[in-house]
Amino acid sequence: MPGLVRQLRGLGGCASPIRLDGHRTEHTVNTITGEIGAVLSHVTAAELPAGHLLVRCNNRRLTRCASCAETYRRDAYQLITAGLKGGKGTPADVATHPRVFATFTAPSFGPVHNRPATGRCRCGLQHAADADELGTPLDPERYDYEAAVLWNAHASKIWARFSIYLRREVAKRAGLTQREFAEHARISFAKVAEYQKRGAIHFHAVIRLDGTAGGAALPPRWATAELLTDAIRAATRAATVPGPVINGRAHSFAFGRQLDIRIIRSADFATGTELTDRAVAAYIAKYATKGAETTTGVVDRPIKFLAELGRMHVPEHARRMIRTAWALGARKDLEDLRLRAWAHMLGFRGHFLTKGRRYSTTFALLRAARAEWRRQQAAQAQAEHHPAPDLPADETTLVLAHWAFAGTGLTRAEEWLAASLIPDHTEGAHEHG
Repeated sequence: MPGLVRQLRGLGGCASPIRLDGHRTEHTVNTITGEIGAVLSHVTAAELPAGHLLVRCNNRRLTRCASCAETYRRDAYQLITAGLKGGKGTPADVATHPRVFATFTAPSFGPVHNRPATGRCRCGLQHAADADELGTPLDPERYDYEAAVLWNAHASKIWARFSIYLRREVAKRAGLTQREFAEHARISFAKVAEYQKRGAIHFHAVIRLDGTAGGAALPPRWATAELLTDAIRAATRAATVPGPVINGRAHSFAFGRQLDIRIIRSADFATGTELTDRAVAAYIAKYATKGAETTTGVVDRPIKFLAELGRMHVPEHARRMIRTAWALGARKDLEDLRLRAWAHMLGFRGHFLTKGRRYSTTFALLRAARAEWRRQQAAQAQAEHHPAPDLPADETTLVLAHWAFAGTGLTRAEEWLAASLIPDHTEGAHEHG
């Protein structure tokens, strides 16, 4: 039992760990001749308390694994923060660069129930903040479900087109050609996708102007937050992506008219909250672990057969979007969109958190640093309980390991025991250090 507790505690509360079968062997090896010597230790999966090696699932979805999602959220916070004020290999000078926080929305596909700042919903009622009807169409029969699904499917392409136009617009306002702009400045960004109540994707983004003299260098004197804001508005209006022609109807996609851009320097991020580096990073990191299921009640994994919807508790609006995606996915001319594979995501198939290469650090580097820290801690604990034998100067240790996938999840007994070991993620939820 103590060994099983230690093994489960090492998962840090992961709800659906990956089970591996295999072995790990440590040998001595002569550094001069390469000859493998005596066996120092040998461990097989069957000898472990759980019968398998258990490793974290690392799923970023809050609905799938709260523990791993919390780790992902904290990594996302560190990644965004590093691009706002430096750290993790990013120069601290980025805090002085022109930076804005922008929200790009989807266009209208038909009137929906909402909570306007003043007055009542168009249905004549004043909805509560948690009302189920929020985001659902006033007239489902006239709502443009086809365009809504296709918008989600093309959202990432619209962002890519916008990023191209943004460089052009900044260069134009600086009186430079695009080639000259590339020699003087560059644009760095980090964005997160979020589902609105109506099931349409919109993006929150940190956009920053940098110089080009290596890393995140100081930008030119003409680079200001006001110039960047004006360029973003122009690029948003210009970014249009042509869509498919369906039943004689030609689709075209662009961002909606609602565009919110705020310079990261003032006290106007939200009611009573400063628009600071910390506030922006926390806001974006919060949405990095969410998918369509947290907003629309949609399932959090792919649907293999449409008949599965019959036994799922899915809101009618989301059900219609899934059915629309499934129907469009049967068309040969839309097979590149893979709408059936992404029907559970209402057609959206992009990454939820993306960034430019030079914005800041990477998830890979953050995970590598954490893994190295854990290895050091494990080695220290091992050394305290089982000191390593003294090896001759010409010998070192060779580790041979082979692990194979053997399943996922915990047994019922392991689940019961793990439940008492899961850390409270609400404690210190606002501490992102």
